[in-house]
Amino acid sequence: MNQQAKRAGFSSGFGVLAATLGSAVGLGNIWKFPYMTGANGGAGFLLIYLLATLLVGLPVMIAEITLGRRAKVNPISTMAQLAPKGRPWWLVGVIGLVAAFLIVAFYSEVVGWVFAYIVKAIDGSILSSDKRVTQAAFASLIGNPLQALLWQWGVLLFIGGILMLGVTKGIEAIAKKLMPLLFLLLLLLCAVSLSLDKASEGLAFLFRPDFSKLSAAVVLTAMGLAFFKLSVGMGTMMTYGSYFRDDQDIPLTTLRVMAADLGVSMLAGIAIFPAVFTFGFAPSAGPSLVFITIPAVFSQIPMGQALMVVFFILAAVAATGAMLSLMEVPVVIFHERLGWSRRKATLVTMLSLAALGSVCALSNSTLAGFKLFDLNMFELFDFVSSNIFLPVGGIAIALFAGWAWGKDNFRQAVSNQGRLQNAALANVLLFLLRYVTPALILLVMLKGLNAF
Repeated sequence: MNQQAKRAGFSSGFGVLAATLGSAVGLGNIWKFPYMTGANGGAGFLLIYLLATLLVGLPVMIAEITLGRRAKVNPISTMAQLAPKGRPWWLVGVIGLVAAFLIVAFYSEVVGWVFAYIVKAIDGSILSSDKRVTQAAFASLIGNPLQALLWQWGVLLFIGGILMLGVTKGIEAIAKKLMPLLFLLLLLLCAVSLSLDKASEGLAFLFRPDFSKLSAAVVLTAMGLAFFKLSVGMGTMMTYGSYFRDDQDIPLTTLRVMAADLGVSMLAGIAIFPAVFTFGFAPSAGPSLVFITIPAVFSQIPMGQALMVVFFILAAVAATGAMLSLMEVPVVIFHERLGWSRRKATLVTMLSLAALGSVCALSNSTLAGFKLFDLNMFELFDFVSSNIFLPVGGIAIALFAGWAWGKDNFRQAVSNQGRLQNAALANVLLFLLRYVTPALILLVMLKGLNAF
């Protein structure tokens, strides 16, 4: 009891919202989600995504946060504490720990590229309308083993420094500054992008419904996005839930996070695609858009260099919130399970990730020829975490909250011990967690594993 009483937590409602949103928002909001929306039917895809979020992502997010807040400890201890006696549900926390390590190992390298591009944007070395120049600049960065490692380690050091400040003075304080900055930068880029000649084509790509593109595969893609976008299944939301205040309305908070997360993605699309269409580039997804196409686009816009700096700062802000939540999972587990100081837990996490992540950082240079299952280490870590650990974790959390924990415990926790009048909502969530959400996540998992 004493340990829990002294345990740090988020100090305000806005801090809770900002930190949770920071975890959900990532680099995928800046390029992947807007592109997938346009490529899969625009407004029609958006409607399917929203429905999938309500059926897949949101129930797991609410369950994770609720479990975390009830136990107010790390994910492994949460599952051990709340599970029926003798049942090994604590392994779900271990799955989250492994998933967090694997994701940070490759994601920190991508974030390193983003930070490197802030410097490149400032010095103007990537300001060219010739895609061959921007392509060569990107190839030079990822193909240089020393640069790849140093930028990755720099990111780990930066995030680790914030985590050492603690939950309130580190995670929450940074999130409260970064999330408003994120929206301000997005609105600035949107204003510029909408003033361009072919802005309407970019908006049509994003929002015009094209129901001919909708298919079973597109529905599964939307379900996968709904699950992965909200940062669930890997212990991050359970960890942040353990810092929630007892009077926080969890369903309302998660709904706000979902809406704000979708808003960031749509604003990013409005900021990017009108410019991409105006200058005749293909709206392709992935690193090609962020690191090769975007610099070429900005080179043709008035004040393009300054706006490009803004764009990569924006991408860095989006990535920082996600990195904080991912690295906090092992930090809090080491801190509480092993009795280490927060400083020692953070240092060990940073050093472990620097070692593990280096094999991903070198996947495009020194280790380019080393492959397992026809995948380099970067691709392998991404595949295993996304297609195995996260879906398994999500299914397990849904089943635990829906069945093993007990419906009375769940209802009491979601209603803040009866202070919120949301019994009907709790019953709907229980139904989804028991029967609907696990089945849909299983479909997403099987699709990811190319089972059909």
